[in-house]
Amino acid sequence: MADAIDKVIDQWRRVRPDVDIWPMSVLGRIARLSRVLEREYKKFLAEHGLEPFEFDVLTTLRRSGEPYELTASALLKASLVTSGAITNRIDRMEVKGLVERVRDLDDRRSVRIRLTPHGREVLDRIFSLHAANMERILQPLGREECEQLASALRILLESFGDTSLE
Repeated sequence: MADAIDKVIDQWRRVRPDVDIWPMSVLGRIARLSRVLEREYKKFLAEHGLEPFEFDVLTTLRRSGEPYELTASALLKASLVTSGAITNRIDRMEVKGLVERVRDLDDRRSVRIRLTPHGREVLDRIFSLHAANMERILQPLGREECEQLASALRILLESFGDTSLE
């Protein structure tokens, strides 16, 4: 069975047979899959009244453990967006009652972003559904294939120095 990337590769082989384009078979599929997955995640989260950035913030705070809060700078590092963007996102999430800003008692200049009880309830309600959705997405692959794919992708990420959230 041929996919869209096979068609692109065939086109390139016709017009540029002198170039070895085998990497496109992997990287083209990763790029295309990234767009497909983003669309699937957006659709799933929209069904639950969340934006992807909100889900990212909620999960980052929840997995940080009690008291489910991080400094604004730590949240900024984990989110990989600009400080202006994170401020805007937190503002919007505060209006929805998902997070709150609290002054750091040790450093009054610093602000911590805390998951509210409502934010925790929203996340906890949909997190198992999110896990089931991810499993649905991977259903065409067997468990062993998924583990092999995860291992190969880990090697690529490590080669680019992407080894931590910070």
